[in-house]
Amino acid sequence: MTADEILNLPFASIADAIGAHARERPHATALVLNDQRMDFATLDERIDRVSASLQRDGLVAGSVVAICSQSSLDYAVLLLGAIRVGVVFAPLVASAMPETLAAMIADADAKLLFVDSRSADWLFSVAHAISVPWITMGPSQGEGPFEDWLVPPGIRPQPVTVRPEWPFNIIYSSGTTGVPKGIVQSHALRWGSLRQTSNRGFGRDMVTLASTPLYSNTTLMSTLPTLARGGCVVLMDKFDATVFLDLAQRERATYAIMVPVQFQRILACPGFDNYDLSSFRAKSCAGAPCPIELKREILARWPGQFFDVYGMTEGGGVCMLAAHDLPDKLHTVGKPLPGHEMLIIGEDNKPVETRKSGEIVGRSYNMMTGYHRQAGKTQEAEWFSADGQRYLRTGDIGYFDDEGFLVLIDRKKDMIISGGFNIYPSDLESVLRTHPDIAEAAVVGVPSRQWGETPVAFVVQKEGRTTSPESLREWANLKLGKTQRLAELHTLSDLPRSAVGKLLKRELRDRYLQTPSRAGSKH
Repeated sequence: MTADEILNLPFASIADAIGAHARERPHATALVLNDQRMDFATLDERIDRVSASLQRDGLVAGSVVAICSQSSLDYAVLLLGAIRVGVVFAPLVASAMPETLAAMIADADAKLLFVDSRSADWLFSVAHAISVPWITMGPSQGEGPFEDWLVPPGIRPQPVTVRPEWPFNIIYSSGTTGVPKGIVQSHALRWGSLRQTSNRGFGRDMVTLASTPLYSNTTLMSTLPTLARGGCVVLMDKFDATVFLDLAQRERATYAIMVPVQFQRILACPGFDNYDLSSFRAKSCAGAPCPIELKREILARWPGQFFDVYGMTEGGGVCMLAAHDLPDKLHTVGKPLPGHEMLIIGEDNKPVETRKSGEIVGRSYNMMTGYHRQAGKTQEAEWFSADGQRYLRTGDIGYFDDEGFLVLIDRKKDMIISGGFNIYPSDLESVLRTHPDIAEAAVVGVPSRQWGETPVAFVVQKEGRTTSPESLREWANLKLGKTQRLAELHTLSDLPRSAVGKLLKRELRDRYLQTPSRAGSKH
């Protein structure tokens, strides 16, 4: 079958679509990393070698391999080789604590562990707790024990007919305490995501600049459809705003999906406006709420369409705002995509009326099978309608306006209850970000003897600004309601973020509470 015929099927394997492109356009570039380039013919041949090597080692459909590494060409080859024969890959966050990584490898029941040299050193202290074989990947194609592990060129795997319900990958959530939950996503979910990308310019002449790691679901949601549609993926092994701009200009990037802090850092680069970014057809923001002022700046300064995407790794419903077409709706995250249904439920677990706020739940093809080996946690994440339809809870609070656009308010778990009043940190953060000296802001609730909880702010000032924390707090409190006023404000050089740029509010709260004499004693 041709690539176009495969892509028009109700379901097929993403690896098979890549194979079809290799037959039709063998010399077209598929992957780029630094000065390394790999065409579709080479990619497909190496995918086959990975698949055959996994089968040689006794792995079958449903077996799991774990990967702990920074992005590399062979990282991409490895995960594609696994899915070609139904083997499940578990991409691990390379910066997680060694003990957490060892627990995730055990939880996934991985049969093999693939690491780069940095991760191998990082895991050395817990090597005794990892019982599976390790295979080290080099930074460049053809380097390291990984190359010795591969079967010789020309050996093909035994064909496997991949089923849509089979697990595609296990992605571990970015928990900061205990073992993160393993989110199981199916081949059907990944194929469904591929089929909904055509309106964002995904095609054979596409060049996706992937600036987040390959272990991030955000990255997989762009790299897999790009390769399946015959486009080129430019990988970054580490995010740097200036390097991103250099790559975008050199490779004539047409698409990128990033978290808000990456957009902020790129736009803040000296000389941003001197770069030629005219090749961009579209950009997407995902992974965290995108401030309205940032949306405006992207639209004003960065060519091409801009989409704000709202959803979870666990799946459910996905909303998208075509911000370039709807400048008066930038305070929203758009409407549910076709085939996605989203509802707002109240404290009584029943749907609420339009403009009433509550927890957002959603359903679509884009739903995790469940949390790996955690049936109880899976049940906690589910909500069922009166007619028995399965939805997934987001943990986010929001409402639909009269035109059906979703407005986010805040994370349910981040809401502060102070003196019986509900305080949404996002409201306070929006006010703080309007100060001319503040670049980033985060507000958390801390224990208070008087109020139960009280808000404390952490801000990063713009370069060269040195306004005192107390002056910033007083300025903010003049603009906030009486029940919203900040008890304290602290300035930091950086806000703590995960490897993919998500703000870690729990870390801010824990850091605050671990400071002597602070826990509940001041307020």
